[in-house]
Amino acid sequence: MALKPVQRRPAAPRAKRTLSRVLIYAALLFWTIICLFPIYWTVTTSFKSAVDVTQAHLVPWVDFQPDWKGWRSLGLSPDTLFGTSTARSEFANRFVNSIITSVGASLLALILGSLAAYGLSRFRYKFAWMRNDDILFFFMSQLILPPVVLALPFLVLYKALALLDTRLGLVLLYTLTVLPIVIWIMRDQFNAIPIELDEAAFVDGLSTWGAFLRIILPLAVPGMMAAFILSLVLCWNEYFFAALLTSTDAKTLPVMVASQTGSQGINWWSMAALSTAAIAPLVLVGIFLERYIVSGLTTGAGK
Repeated sequence: MALKPVQRRPAAPRAKRTLSRVLIYAALLFWTIICLFPIYWTVTTSFKSAVDVTQAHLVPWVDFQPDWKGWRSLGLSPDTLFGTSTARSEFANRFVNSIITSVGASLLALILGSLAAYGLSRFRYKFAWMRNDDILFFFMSQLILPPVVLALPFLVLYKALALLDTRLGLVLLYTLTVLPIVIWIMRDQFNAIPIELDEAAFVDGLSTWGAFLRIILPLAVPGMMAAFILSLVLCWNEYFFAALLTSTDAKTLPVMVASQTGSQGINWWSMAALSTAAIAPLVLVGIFLERYIVSGLTTGAGK
C-alpha cells in the first residue's frame, strides 16, 4: 500500500490570516486606548498641580511629579483622611445621596419594568388602535423628549408636592427616566424564554403570579442584572434634573463635580479627584458583573 505524500497548505493564505489577525488586534488595541484615555487623564489630573494641568503633562514621574493636591482639597489624601474635613463630609453626603437615588430608582424601575415587560411578552392587549408593539413604542417614545422640555412642568409639580430637594423626588423622577429602557430589555428577555414553561406551570397548578415568580423570573436573572446595571449607570450620571430640583440636602455627585470652580477658574485637580471617586464604583460594578451585562444584553440576539 503506497503512502500518499502529506500535502502542506500554502504559506500565502496562512500569512494573510496572520496579518489579518494582527491588524484586527491592533485596531482593537487602538480603540481600547481611545476609550480608556479619558479615565487615565482624569485619574492622573487628580495628582497634578496647576502648572502640570496647564502644560498638559501626561506621564507621572516622567512629565510631572504626582501630588495629593486634588485629593487633599476633598479631605481624602493620606495626611487628611483621619482628620476633620468639611469637604470630606460634603463628599460623603453627596456620595450617599447618589447611592440612595440611583439604587432606589433602579430597583423600582426593575420591579415595575419586569411586570410590564412580562405582560407585553405573554398577553395580547388592545387599546383602541394600539397593540403590544404600539404600547412598547409608546414607552420608548418617552426617551425622545429632551429633558429641558420637562424642566418647568416637573419644577412646578415638585414644588406643589413638596418634593423639591428630596431624595424621594429624585428616585421617582429617575424611575420614570429609565423605566422604558428596563421594559425594552426585559421584554426581549421574556420573549427568549419559551412560553411552554408557563403552560407547564399552569398544568402543575400554579397561577400566573406563581409561574412568573417561581419559574420565569429566576430564568430572567441575566436580563434583570443587565437592566439594573444600565439603569444604575444612567441614574448615577444624571446631572440636569439633580441640579434643577435640588439645592442642599439631596445634591448628588455630578452636581458636586460641576461646582468645582473658584475665583481663579476651574479647579481641575479637585474636579478630577472628585470625578475619579465618582466613577470608581461604576468601574467596580462593570468589572465584577460584566458577564451578566453581556449575557443579558445579548439574550435573543440569535433569534
